[in-house]
Formats: sequence, C-alpha cells, structure tokens
Amino acid sequence: MHHTTPPSPSSSSTQASSQLSQLSRQSPQSPPCPPADLVGRLRAAGCVFAEDEAQLLWETASGPDELRAMTARRVAGHPLEHVLGWAEFAGLRIAVDPGVFVPRRRTESLVRCAAACAPGAGTPVLVDLCCGTGAVGVALLAALGGRGELHAADLDPAAVRCARRNLAQAGGHVHEGDLFAALPGSLRGRIDVLTANVPYVPTADIPLLPPEARDHEPRPALDGGPDGLSLLRRVATDAAAWLAPGGALLTETSSHQAQPAADLLSAAGLEVTVTTDPDLNATTLTAHRPGPGPGRPPGSVKGGGVEEGAPTRR
Repeated sequence: MHHTTPPSPSSSSTQASSQLSQLSRQSPQSPPCPPADLVGRLRAAGCVFAEDEAQLLWETASGPDELRAMTARRVAGHPLEHVLGWAEFAGLRIAVDPGVFVPRRRTESLVRCAAACAPGAGTPVLVDLCCGTGAVGVALLAALGGRGELHAADLDPAAVRCARRNLAQAGGHVHEGDLFAALPGSLRGRIDVLTANVPYVPTADIPLLPPEARDHEPRPALDGGPDGLSLLRRVATDAAAWLAPGGALLTETSSHQAQPAADLLSAAGLEVTVTTDPDLNATTLTAHRPGPGPGRPPGSVKGGGVEEGAPTRR
C-alpha cells in the first residue's frame, strides 16, 4: 500500500493531544466518569493523556467485556484510533480499521489547500491516491459542500475496504491498485484536484518512529524510500497526464524535504507552491499543471520555490 503522512518520531503524544478533545466532543453520550482503575492502567502503560483516553474508551465500549478488551489492546500499545475504530479528522468521524494507517491531524492543512484549488462552479473531479481510510477525499468533498466526483485508490486491500465504508455515504468510488494504474482511464486529463499523501519517512528513520506507528501501521504506508521521496517521484512522473489543464496535485512532506520535493515536481513540468502551517506543523506542496485554472490566470504561480512561515502562498 502506498499511503499518507507518516508521523515524526515525536508525534505519538502530539497526535493524541491534538485529537483527543475533538474525539471526546463527538463521542456518544454515556456516564461521565470512567472507573479510576481504568485511568490508572492507561497511565501505567505510558499513556500521557490517560484521563481523556479512558473517557473515550468508556464512552465507546458497549459493555464491561468490550471495555476490558479495548483497554487490553490500548495497554498493549495499539493506536487509540484502532482500538476505538474511528478517528476525528477535519471535524468528521472516520472509520479506522486495525492495520490501516491512522489519518494525522496535520493533514487537515492539505485538505484546506486542496479545497482552495477546486473550481468554484460545476462538479470538479477529485482523486485521492494512497487514500488509506479515505479521510482526505471525504474531508475534501465535505469542504466543497458535497460538490464533486470523488475517486480514491490504494494498493492495500485492507485500506480499500476501510475507504469504501467511509466513502459510501459520500457516493465516492474506491479503486484497488498501484497509484494511477488503479484509476479508470476515463479520468486521464480530467482531474481538477489530485491529493496524493504519499509516505515520506526515509527508510533509515523508520526505527525512530513511535511504536504505535512502527508496530501497528503497515510499513508501506510509512516508508518513503531512501530519501523519503520515492513515491512522490512516481506520482510526479505521471501527474500532468492525469490532471486537467490548470488542475492541481497536492502532497504533504516534512519541512526539510520541501525544497527537493518542490524541485522534482518542477522537473516534471508542474508549477509549485509551498504552504506551511506552524500550528499543525504541516508542509503542503501544491503543483499545478500549466494552463488556466479556477481563479488562476496562466503564469500566476512560480515553480520550485519554498517559503516558510505562517500559512502563506508563493
């Protein structure tokens, strides 16, 4: 499977911190206080936000037996989202199956950038490659008020099954296969917004990832090759042929990879913009196929540059 944003080595507690309050707000109503021994077990297992996690487990479990089973999995180190069966992403509840990559909060920045690239009228064609749970595509379609023809693709059958559950209500289509080879040929040259949140952790850095990611998420969803850009190179090679004139490819990377990533996208004939969001610790690359696009006259974007700081567009 080729998939979305791997966490940084320090992201385990950061991920929990940024999502737990959101998760709690969306959980069903239930008795307000989990048992004190549940909090103690989670804290002893190293869960930094033990009280919040206990509340989520308490609210989600259907009864004492399920609560014990869920707690045992969490104490054993399984990602909280795998234990709960869902994650909060861009204000939506996204189903997350065991063994499928957990959507990261930082990727909400990519969704916002993608929504800004969509045509303001009509039914834009939206494609989410390396879709994992399908969270990016679902959130993008929601940001556009449901306006769009949505396709998603992943190589991993488990991710495809999970994405089909998440895209079902949105009327999206999920395809199984390797990058563009998974897509219907009728989409070639018609895609208005293409999100491809490919893995970008260099192979040598995989052992540095938190155990939750390293041990419980699929390796192909994390490993971006020797320099972390192997999958992006493959996407860049074929992107222009699949994008509509003025259409945009969006991907996420780390701040230190932004310049080489922008360079390889520029070398593929795309016009590159870099957006940084320090609040989410996110770096998003937007690469347009040359040609007039929505609200974008020809030549309005320069390629290859990297601009750091509060969400800015170059």
